[in-house]
Amino acid sequence: MTSLKQLFGGDTRQFGMIFALIALVIFFQIMTGGNTLTPGNMINLFNGNSYILILAIGMVLVIIAGHIDLSVGSTAAFAGIVVAMVMRDWNFPWYLGILVGLLLGALIGAWQGMWVAIFGIPAFIVTLAGMLLFRGANQFVGQSNTVPVPQEFRFIGAGYLPEIGPVTGYNNLTVLLGLGLCGVVIYGELRKRKRFEKVGAQPAPLWVSVTRMVLLSAVILYATYLFATGNRGTSFPVPGLILGVLVIIYGFISTKTIIGRHVYAVGGNRHAADLTGVRSKRVDFLVIMNMSILAALAGMIFVGRSTASGPFDGVGWELDAIAAVFIGGAAVTGGVGTVVGSVIGGLVMAVLNNGLQLLGVGADMTQIIKGLVLLVAVAFDVYNKSQGKRSITGLIMKNFGNQGKPEIPTDTKKVISHDASVS
Repeated sequence: MTSLKQLFGGDTRQFGMIFALIALVIFFQIMTGGNTLTPGNMINLFNGNSYILILAIGMVLVIIAGHIDLSVGSTAAFAGIVVAMVMRDWNFPWYLGILVGLLLGALIGAWQGMWVAIFGIPAFIVTLAGMLLFRGANQFVGQSNTVPVPQEFRFIGAGYLPEIGPVTGYNNLTVLLGLGLCGVVIYGELRKRKRFEKVGAQPAPLWVSVTRMVLLSAVILYATYLFATGNRGTSFPVPGLILGVLVIIYGFISTKTIIGRHVYAVGGNRHAADLTGVRSKRVDFLVIMNMSILAALAGMIFVGRSTASGPFDGVGWELDAIAAVFIGGAAVTGGVGTVVGSVIGGLVMAVLNNGLQLLGVGADMTQIIKGLVLLVAVAFDVYNKSQGKRSITGLIMKNFGNQGKPEIPTDTKKVISHDASVS
């Protein structure tokens, strides 16, 4: 047990959600006769769930700040139909269509953020109204019709890394991407050890660092093999690439910037944050607007994958995103959560959906099982909190490679004062 604690950087319970994800993959791999870990299935899993995972990235910041957004599905659908129509009716090129969609998402977010931040109306009510408003707007603008999008636009939702270089039986760009990620893992581990030595602290034993690098690199290389060996023309999907970039960006923002720490401070104790100089209204406005921008992006990715925008796009997406965030370790009361944890929670739900479909389980039982998983995950974290323990997944990024800070320190005033002096 001591060795495990050294290897994983803390109490092994903190890795419960990652272990659950691995256990689900192994279980379905056995039960489906090896049909889970196949190139085609993994590619479909990422393509079919990337937009929900993107929504989860924005939703976790909203929930950390103590709010909730019920309008993301309708916002995604409205942005999708508008983008499809400007490209069809006004002959906008695909890249301008993407800019229109992101701008529309920003305007919707500013509209909803204004009601929350300036007028003090609870985000639950504002976004509930937005859910109805933009769902109706989607059907009004599109006349409840399906609007196709051009081939170039479909690349963001159904594209793959292209084939370049000599024919090797693998997608060369995917292989390079996997090798690059392994290099990042090794560099990060060595840099962390050097940083410990520089400040005179005792780093983990060398065997711990080597084992961590080997395990992570093995996982990355196996995933690279799966994505690089699909049918020619398929490889690592573009939606997955977009998701990866967003995870890096928002992971950095939430853990390494002043605005990210302010989001945690506002969600942890709004009154204390106000007293220490945090502009909580600005935080509320930004997280709501950011959520709508990501919702618009998710809507465009879905439209690109489905080749057309329709009146029923986005139905129920907000529930899937919220479930992913809570399964990923966010607290219902706010102040706790991580971007990576939410993506892990979303992957748990995606693997569960995918595995049950491969087993031929009906939609009714799938919904029942998903509901029970959500309930158990949240109940477990609530129990941990009642026992004075941290959220399981929240601790992952705190201890595992020191890559994140899942919750604001208790001395909020000291943290905010320090941030102010740095700025």
